[in-house]
Formats: sequence, C-alpha cells, structure tokens
Amino acid sequence: MTAPAKFVGRSVPRLEDRPLLLGQGRFAADISFPGQWHMRVVRSAVAHGKITSIDATAALKLPGVHAVWTHAHVAHIPRIPFRLTRIEGLMPYQQPVLAEGVVRYVGEPVAVVFAIDPYVAEDAAELVEVSIEPLRATLLATEQPGVFEHELTTEAGVVRKAYGDVEAAFRAAHAVVALELSVGRHSGVPLETRGALARYDESRDILEMHGAAKVPHWNRDSLAQMLGRKRESVQLFEGHVGGGFGIRGELYPEDVLVCAAALKFRKPIKWIEDRREHLIAANHSRDQHHRVRAAIDAQGQILAIEDEFFHDNGAYMRTHAATVPDLAAAMLPGPYRVPAYRATGRIRLTNKTPCGTYRAPGRYESTFVRERLLDAIAAKVGVDKVEIRRRNLIAKSAMPYTLGLETLGTHIVYDSGDYALLLNKALAAADWKNLQEQLRQRRHAGEKVGAGVAMFVEKSGLGPFDTVRIEVTPAGIVEVITGVASIGQGVETVIAQICADALGVDYAGIRVIHGQTDRIDKGMGAFASRVTVMCGEATRLAAVKLRDKALRAAAELMQTDAAKLDIVNGAIVATSGSAGPSMPLAELARSLPGGLSAEDTFESGHMVYPYGVHVAVVRVDAETGGVTIERYCVAYDIGKAVNPKLVEGQIAGGLAQGIGGALLEEFLYDENGEPLSVTFADYLMPTAREVPELAILVLEDAPSPLNLLGLKGAGEGGVNPVGAAIASAIDDALERPGAVTQLPVTPQRLKAIMAAAR
Repeated sequence: MTAPAKFVGRSVPRLEDRPLLLGQGRFAADISFPGQWHMRVVRSAVAHGKITSIDATAALKLPGVHAVWTHAHVAHIPRIPFRLTRIEGLMPYQQPVLAEGVVRYVGEPVAVVFAIDPYVAEDAAELVEVSIEPLRATLLATEQPGVFEHELTTEAGVVRKAYGDVEAAFRAAHAVVALELSVGRHSGVPLETRGALARYDESRDILEMHGAAKVPHWNRDSLAQMLGRKRESVQLFEGHVGGGFGIRGELYPEDVLVCAAALKFRKPIKWIEDRREHLIAANHSRDQHHRVRAAIDAQGQILAIEDEFFHDNGAYMRTHAATVPDLAAAMLPGPYRVPAYRATGRIRLTNKTPCGTYRAPGRYESTFVRERLLDAIAAKVGVDKVEIRRRNLIAKSAMPYTLGLETLGTHIVYDSGDYALLLNKALAAADWKNLQEQLRQRRHAGEKVGAGVAMFVEKSGLGPFDTVRIEVTPAGIVEVITGVASIGQGVETVIAQICADALGVDYAGIRVIHGQTDRIDKGMGAFASRVTVMCGEATRLAAVKLRDKALRAAAELMQTDAAKLDIVNGAIVATSGSAGPSMPLAELARSLPGGLSAEDTFESGHMVYPYGVHVAVVRVDAETGGVTIERYCVAYDIGKAVNPKLVEGQIAGGLAQGIGGALLEEFLYDENGEPLSVTFADYLMPTAREVPELAILVLEDAPSPLNLLGLKGAGEGGVNPVGAAIASAIDDALERPGAVTQLPVTPQRLKAIMAAAR
C-alpha cells in the first residue's frame, strides 16, 4: 500500500491559476445578462455644501436613458449599517446611499443614471445639473471639532484603551520621551476597480448580486434588511477578484443602488467603477496624527506609554465603524513589556473621502509610532536600536501573554511567541554586524546610507466561527463548500491541502467553493487574516468527520472492521499488514442513498498572533531627496505554513504596499477640499523598480496552541512595519535620530529635513 501524500507544509502549485492564465477569469466586468441596463453615478464636485437643486431634464431626454434617481427615490432605504466595532454614538454618522440635502466630500453619490449602455449613461450623467451652495470644508482632524449636523459635532467618537497606573509610572520615570508623528492618507488600489451586477429573478423571487467579495454573507444579510426582503431571497455570488486589501467587498452605496434598481425596474443593472471614481470614492485609510510619550528608567526599559491620536475618518462612518482606530490603540504595545498604558483615539470627520480598513489597518500606523518611540528611547539612553528592543521584549516564558486590552470583540492574549529568537534570526539573515561596518565605511566615504529595524505583533484568525461542508460527488470530485471568500490569497489551494491530508486524497482533486451564498447559508468571509486559521481548522474537522463516516460505511459494505481500513490517494484500502479489497471514494459515494458528505464548524473566541521583524537598508540622494531601498529582509513566524511559497507571496505583496505608504502614496487635498490625487500621475505607486530584492524567512518556532495545526495568518505581516523600518533606516542614513516623523517620506519632505539640519 502506498503511503498517503502529505500536502500541508509543501509549496504545491496553486489551484486558482489555470483559468486566469488562460484568460478565462470571471471578474465583475466580465459578467453580463441579456437586457441589462448600465448605471452611472453623478458625484459631488464640491467637498461640503447644501444641495439647492438637481435637474435631470436634459439627461432624461438623451436617447437610451431610462431613468435618473436622486435621494427622493431612495429615501426609504436605511443608511448603510456597521459590520465591525460599533461604539456608542456613531450611528448618526452613517452614509446614505445618495446624498440627503448636504454633500460632504468630492465624489459623494448625488444621483444615478440608468441607460442602455455605459457610454450613454456617462454622457447622461454629465447632463445632470447639480447646484450646490458651498460650505466651509473641514480638512484637519487635529482642529477643534465643528458642527456636523444639528447638535452633532465632527468628533464622532472616542476610543479609549488603558491598563495599569500611568500617572505613577510617569512620576517615577528617569526620563520621558515624547514624539509627534503622523501617517498620511493612502489606501488599497487594486488592479480591478469595484463593480456589481444585480438582477431579479421574478419566477423564484430571488435578487442576485454578482461581483461580491470579502464578506458576501454579511453583505447579503445587510442588503436584505435594507431592501426589506427575507435573507434567503437575496443571494450573492463571488467571481474572480483583482485584489482586495481590505477596501474591496465592503458594502458601498453603489452596491445597494444596483440591487434596489434591479428590484424596481425588473432589469439587470450593471455598474463598473472607473479609476478616478475609485481614487475619490472607495475607502481611503491610515491618516492618523499621534502625540505619544513614554516613561522610561535609566536603562531605557519602558515603564508606561501614553498616546493621544486623531483619526481622520473622512466624511462618514462606513461599514468598519471604529475598527481602524480601535486596532491602532489596542495593538500599539506590540512585542514589548509595557507595564502601564493609555491610548485615546479621537475619531474626527473631515470633508474627505470616508475611510475604512486597508491591509494591517491600525497596525501600520501604530507600529510606526511605537518603533519610532523605541528608536527615540535608544537615542535618549545612548544605546543601539537593537539593544533597546532586546531590553524591552516580552519573554518566551511569559507566553501566553495577556495584554489587558480588547479589540474586535476579543481579549488580546498573545498565544505563543519567542520574539528574541526571531530577532536573532532576522539579524543573522541580514548579516547585521558586518552590515553595520559596511555602512559606516560608506558614510565615511560620503554616502548617505543606513539600516533600520522594526518589530511587530500581528493579529489573525478572527472568529467567532467558520463552517465547512465537504461532499464527494459521484464523479469522485471532493467539494469543500465554505463561507469564506477569495481575494487572491490562495484560498482554494490552502484549503485543499488541509482537506487532502485529513481525508486521504490528492489536493488536486479537490474543488473549493467559496463566496456563493446559495451553496452555504452562513459564513464570515475573508478579512483580518482569518481564512487559513478559521476555515482551515473547520476544513480539517469536517474532513476527519467525513473520513470516519466513509470508513464506517465502507466497512459495512466490505463486511470488515472500520479499524482495518484507511483512505489513501482517494481509495478505501486495507490498512498496512491487512489484506482485503479496495474501493474508490467515488464508488462509495454512488452507493450511499444520501451521498457522502459531512459538515463541521470551528469556533474560537480568541485571535492568534503571528509576529515578525523587518530590516531595511536604504540610500538617500542628498540632491533629489530620493530614497533607494537597497536590501530588505523579513522574518515572520506564522506557527505553521500550509504552503510556504504562498506565505512568501503574501509577504512580498505586502512589502510593495508598505513601501508605497512609506515613500510615495498619499491622497492630498487643496484648501477647498478638492482632491489632488485623482490619477496615477498624482497618486504615485511603487513599481518593480522601487521594490527591492527581498530575503524572506518563514519560521514555525511558535505554533499556536489554539488550533490543532498550529496555524497563524500571513496576510498582513509583509506590510505592517515597513514604514517604521524605512524611517529608522533613513534616520541612520542621515545620522539624525528622530529625523522622520511623517509618512510618506516624499523627496520634498526629505529635502526639507536635510535643509533644516543644515
């Protein structure tokens, strides 16, 4: 008998790629239905103002235009609800699907046009005359709160996190280190812009929406509630997705509008966003200003950290509610011992595009703040930046480590970790000691070169549940049906690998079905680096259950003991040392009256916490202010890598996005709230030229005790500390500790830093 193949832990080829490589992808724009109408959004050209009139007369006269909607047509539809992190007082700041009397950012939907094709719809949209009386635009979250509406101010809410005696720690401090730091506004810019296609099947009374992503089940339930329908009468279908990164797949006004129109007109309604729309209307992120200080002893050990920060959330509170500032406040302590801690995050609304999550939300920001603080403490005490980190790291013996804070509805308990060991391995991979000498020699020769280091703790595996159903078809295909979604991260491959090992089949013969609400009634989707942990363990449980069920059924048919049977390479065979017949799983499935299937659920009340170290080496051009990243090393411990090559891909992609936020990407506005970053000529993104060759260490020294495979997530470790590591390296290159206080470090800003030093 051939030993069963083991797939978990191997970099097997991706199952997702064949249709994409053959040009057979089914993205939102690829889907069409006979008789469909096209929707175009009329957007506000004013950042803040009162709508005095909307005249659609000329648009409606254009041949091929079917209808134009304004707020009056959708006034019965509730505002878009919150999916995560609801805190008291935020509901009045939710966004309507079309502007209600007042516009609050350039790009806000004011009206929608429905026409025979997208070109007529676009022409008609330009004929809709919108008159707006301008009001003062609020553009700084740090200014005193003003009036939002009636008695509401522009401070929508405050996030507070604390433990320990902060005041006593500052009284006892040998020194206090204080910094003012900010992270600019940028966001995910996927290859595929947003899109949605809705149709109503009157014969079945089913409303379908195609082009769903990320959280199809939550979006289905919300759409049903907003449109006054039973949840089972709304079904969402996920196709291929050209990048998610946190911003794709949330419930936006346009998604609601296509569904409402499909119900009203009994026609399929299609909407595809153009790039300018994406840059001004899809969720922005980051945009935080921190005032942080640390109390330290004479050796630089942290006694307390206090942070007050201002989170610019743009014009409205969207589906993420307070998630980003909540995560920033909760995750700021990172891998270090912080005996006392207090964070106050002020959620302020401005007349900019509303914000949501973007890969490593809140952690990209707070890691920058924390690691800048550690570098400043090192300079204050007069020790090396690596040494100061060693002195403050949480020890392996302290695991599991209870932080004393909560986020995303869970207590933060670091499940496992050896932070010092990972730091040592990262420094060894970067050849840190020799690197320092090389950099000193180059600086002596006149070059501005330096190295930076940043450490972080990520969170992943958010529950509370994932359910998986596994079915063996009569043809022998194993179908894994799950409520998660795929946004390009390799879901089908990883889940197939886990199922293959637990069931005893080849991973290539497994079909993973995701993002189809008609195939499974509940699911949590794909966010917070949760899929491999939650869906992976649910898959393992369901596969074990299916294996036991198959062996019992086969034993009865073969008139033998189930203990004498095994499943190897998709066939039921006698165990080693036993003689007897064999049976393919497909044959067993055909022989059973109800088929062969099993379902199981994995529940978890705690997240898991991967962690990492980034090392960056940069060269600064004194004349241009340009920064070249010469080398970059990432060490990341994820407990157990199901497919190491996929983990490396996640890290590499995250690094590119982190570099964008550190050096290039920023949404800027003029004094009237007019967006200045509306094309790729103004919103600069890294290319292959700006992304360096990357050395990656994927480590498994600290498997999680919270699931049998020891899994932790990999999706956000590549981006989390990039801004911090590059800032540290630029300081080193300039030989000026604390020089970088703002991201992105654009050439203009870097030249100003160097000029100030002179």
